[in-house]
Amino acid sequence: MKELKIIEVKSEIGAGTRGASLGVDAIKIAALDFGSRYFKKHNTLEIPNENHLLLEATGNAYAKRISGVLTMVERVTEEVAKTLENNSFPIILAGDHSTAAGTISGIRKAYPKSKLGVIWVDAHADLHSPYTTPSGNLHGMSMAIVLDEDNLDSKVNKPDQETLNYWFQLKNVANIAPKITYKDVVYIGVRDVEIQEEFLLKRHRVKNFTIADIRKRSVERIAIDAIQTLDHCDLIYVSFDVDVSPFLEFASAIANAKSSEQDISNPTVPSYPLPFCLAPTTPIGISLPFLPLAPYTNIVSPFGNLFNFIPFCNSSYDDTPNTLCKVF
Repeated sequence: MKELKIIEVKSEIGAGTRGASLGVDAIKIAALDFGSRYFKKHNTLEIPNENHLLLEATGNAYAKRISGVLTMVERVTEEVAKTLENNSFPIILAGDHSTAAGTISGIRKAYPKSKLGVIWVDAHADLHSPYTTPSGNLHGMSMAIVLDEDNLDSKVNKPDQETLNYWFQLKNVANIAPKITYKDVVYIGVRDVEIQEEFLLKRHRVKNFTIADIRKRSVERIAIDAIQTLDHCDLIYVSFDVDVSPFLEFASAIANAKSSEQDISNPTVPSYPLPFCLAPTTPIGISLPFLPLAPYTNIVSPFGNLFNFIPFCNSSYDDTPNTLCKVF
């Protein structure tokens, strides 16, 4: 089994409200309170953040603090790529969801010839661009960044040239754009989208398993179907945001999802350890980057114990302040 490496990204400059960066330490404190030695057992590295920008003007109205977000995405990209290239398994504990673009970029940099699929478990599609955003917050643009999506057909804003220059750089981090395509994306739990995002979801026929689907068919069945939908991909990145409920069940189900030919009444876990990113995106979210698809047999998940102490927040939206509610 590969050595795990925990990468902490205490950044919240892509969010609209404060508190996301506190989630990393909240998780670690919860682990201590629960008696877990998880964070003592594994190597940890903290990526420097740009949160000092919170004390300054937001700058670009349609892409707030975009220069800082670019810096953070580049840093995460480099560290994730280096970790994978060193044959270690990255676990990224992060703040707001904008840095997920860096995780995806890092995976593609390490595996430039591999087809990457994305399972995005979130109440939001995060498909806005500076041309369409109603808030200017970059945490709502992370998927658009990696899809190289401007959505000019739904344009409502007129970003200035400086914003567009930074936006171009963001989309081209690691010199790969796009990093994924729409057919490589599965959404789970998306329920809160603006008309500009809905336009893209319908145009590209992106699969979205709704909460109604989950309640009808079970978390486990949806997790298996999501992976099977992406069976054309070599790797899968799974992003969790806990404004989708029940997010812990998703984490366990995807960790234990298996190939379609296996009996679903007797699940096993993938044959590769799953690195993942705990991204407290106000509230707290989780991402699981880099899941090789086959075969799904006979390996114990390396992070199973971690799910015992993940803080759960009952907030419903990314713009709700981060609140630690209870510990599982």
